[in-house]
Amino acid sequence: MKWSVLLNNFESYLQLEKGLSENTLMAYAKDVQKLQNYAEEINKTVDQLEYNDLNAFVGALYDIGLSARSQARVVSGVKQFFDFLILEDVLKINPAELLEPPKIGRKLPEVLSIEEIDSMISQIDLSKNEGHRNKAILETLYCCGLRVSELCDLKISQIFYEEGFIRVIGKGNKERLIPFAESVKKELGFYFDAMRNHMEIARGHEDFVFLNRRGKQLTRVMIFTIIKDLAEKAGIKKNISPHTFRHSFATHLLEGGANLRAIQDMLGHESILTTEIYTHVSNQAQREAILKYHPRNQR
Repeated sequence: MKWSVLLNNFESYLQLEKGLSENTLMAYAKDVQKLQNYAEEINKTVDQLEYNDLNAFVGALYDIGLSARSQARVVSGVKQFFDFLILEDVLKINPAELLEPPKIGRKLPEVLSIEEIDSMISQIDLSKNEGHRNKAILETLYCCGLRVSELCDLKISQIFYEEGFIRVIGKGNKERLIPFAESVKKELGFYFDAMRNHMEIARGHEDFVFLNRRGKQLTRVMIFTIIKDLAEKAGIKKNISPHTFRHSFATHLLEGGANLRAIQDMLGHESILTTEIYTHVSNQAQREAILKYHPRNQR
């Protein structure tokens, strides 16, 4: 039972059967490699590992200063690995079945107000061709609640202008349809007229919506940079990322009266529990409003 063989087979399983992204594959591989290093330290092979060994492994993660959230992610990767070994009949008993991740507090996501989003958009220099592209990026992120990877991978063939929908391929290769606002259609049109229709597009990148000046698909890093720069110009002190627009999309829909299940579908969440965090964000905003404006609290 060589670790290298098992890990290669595990990665193939995650890629072909689960349809996970390259980033997720790398994360799971690192998690299992941490377990491999620990197992080699205690001179045990995969089939010799027991629940107590795995529990001690989690304790060792704590000892080296890994945060509770990072420990929980490693435990998730290890449990997936042993589930795979059971599925492949490599093991008969799963030692990770009862393994529990550490308790982590539920951190509420950062959310932008409508005024802050408008302020960021107003900082875009529309005299430059990239300005129209950047405005279309912000409108699409906010109006459709996309993950940054979904925005980078968005293709022209996935946009249905007449029907007012975009088809998104999300995590696990799952497909969902998201309606888009008229503002998205308008800004995409401006971007295509001002920049994209006049570009020399690199081979293999013809169908991607958002391109850099060299005619290639925009990267996640570039989109992070664009948003960080606009937030700084707008004087916003919050910790902003492309994902902040996804959080804002969900929170503003909920505050406007949208059904939680509909928001779950549009975000592509597998579990409603993941979507429910936005009810806490909304409740927190209501609490702050009461504390700030209710006359009993102003005395």
